[in-house]
Amino acid sequence: MNRTHDTPAPPPRRDTPGYGPQRVGRPARHAEHRDRRGGFRRAALIMARMLGATTALAVLTGTGLAWSAKQDFDSGFTHSTALGEDAPRSGGGAVNILLIGLDTRKDLDGNDLPKEILDQLHAGDGTEGGYNANSLILLHIPADLSKIVAFSIPRDDYVPVSGIPGYSQIKIKEAYGLKKAAVQAKLIEQGEKDPVVLERRGREAGRASIVSTVRNLVGVPIDRFAEISLAGFYDLATAVGGVDVCLNNAVDDSAYSGAVFPAGRQHLNGSDALAFVRQRHGLRNGDLDRTHRQQAFLTSVAKSLKDSGTLTNLSRLTQLMDVAHKDVVLSDGWNLFDFARELGAAGSLPVEFRTLPVVRYDVIDGQDVNIVDPTAIKREVRAAFGQEVAATTTPARTPTSVVDVHNIGGVAGQAATLSAALTARGYRAGEIGNGTTGDGPTSALTYGPGAAEDARALAETLGGLPVSASATVEEGHVRVVVGADFTLPTEIAPTTTTTTTTTTTPGNSTMPLPDAGKPVTTTIGSTIPCVN
Repeated sequence: MNRTHDTPAPPPRRDTPGYGPQRVGRPARHAEHRDRRGGFRRAALIMARMLGATTALAVLTGTGLAWSAKQDFDSGFTHSTALGEDAPRSGGGAVNILLIGLDTRKDLDGNDLPKEILDQLHAGDGTEGGYNANSLILLHIPADLSKIVAFSIPRDDYVPVSGIPGYSQIKIKEAYGLKKAAVQAKLIEQGEKDPVVLERRGREAGRASIVSTVRNLVGVPIDRFAEISLAGFYDLATAVGGVDVCLNNAVDDSAYSGAVFPAGRQHLNGSDALAFVRQRHGLRNGDLDRTHRQQAFLTSVAKSLKDSGTLTNLSRLTQLMDVAHKDVVLSDGWNLFDFARELGAAGSLPVEFRTLPVVRYDVIDGQDVNIVDPTAIKREVRAAFGQEVAATTTPARTPTSVVDVHNIGGVAGQAATLSAALTARGYRAGEIGNGTTGDGPTSALTYGPGAAEDARALAETLGGLPVSASATVEEGHVRVVVGADFTLPTEIAPTTTTTTTTTTTPGNSTMPLPDAGKPVTTTIGSTIPCVN
């Protein structure tokens, strides 16, 4: 199925500084900071453009790099504070890592990439595109290192957002670029003229936006993130000598990504590897097939590194160091060297690749979008990460708590709608109104003395919202805070509830049903799966 509509909603205008000129309907992009200082080891693997991270990292970690290189290795990266000090964190030693592949034609300072690089990328010139996070993969590494789980997040998933002027719902890929543009526009109004300052501060805002948007969708903490651009992916694929892939069918996408390949197994150089993972036109399942290609690419990179002996070759390792340091941005405080050593001790870890489910395809405001069920997504992610609350065979207890509902930026009237739905399920109706200064920035539950059991059960009902005790909540009360990230679960929504979202194009029932495919379990360096 070809899904080619790509036009974002109105504000901020697409000619806003930080978005840049482009063809109508494509949000803008930029590229990564290029830190020229040398020295990489395994980092590059962890972030192979669209997350070359996972598998690659595990392979790299098995080589045991010299400790003397530690300082050069860690200090060579550009670090970001976009996670925020108050963001929720995983407990018990588990780590969740978001890998961000930014589809951009510029470097971190906003300069166009050299023409010879752009020619290899088959991605137009620096005036095209914007700051779309076209590749998003969430990795879960449990404390016991028993199995890495990697969820691909389709870039066209239509999700709620907060903090982006003029928008309440967007494609998830746009959370980076739209926020960046809004922040840059505000800085310019305040008199900032330095283009490098505008670029870097805008990108930091973009990173914070994409991290929070993903976190709100999946309902689990994000402990670390890594970002890499188009040029970084090309550099990495080239540095490892290309990758092997397998296609179920021949493809010809010469008009867009430049992907023109026969069916079967084949070796791709850096430029062709980029085309392989960027193609979305002409694929049976569109964006979802593209996520499967990203997963196959990660497996292939790991196998290539392992089979070629790159990890034990000083010259090749030096190339990888240079690639990672100039193209990769890491969340602040992530000591990648120590992290890699810890993973290395576990050997070849099993890796399970999944893709977040999509309910249906639709067209909203002229854009092709994926309609998703946030509640179902939260439950699937938490179950896959081993965080699902065990089912009980005893009948559900009758709730006794009073539920207060505060709206901090959700749909107008949503607090009252939720309160009515919960009252129908046996909870006692409490205060209904707008948020207060004590409420957090995203949807969550807090509870007072005597209400812990009701609060935990209600958090599960609402799709796994974060829940915690609070000294500011009255005894016997549960406070539910709903924000732009909240979606009322269909199983508790009143049948009379209506929504007033954007207009959809009629006739979408003829669109094929999305097929995210079954989970693929592999191990580092194993056989490369065949994909569409």
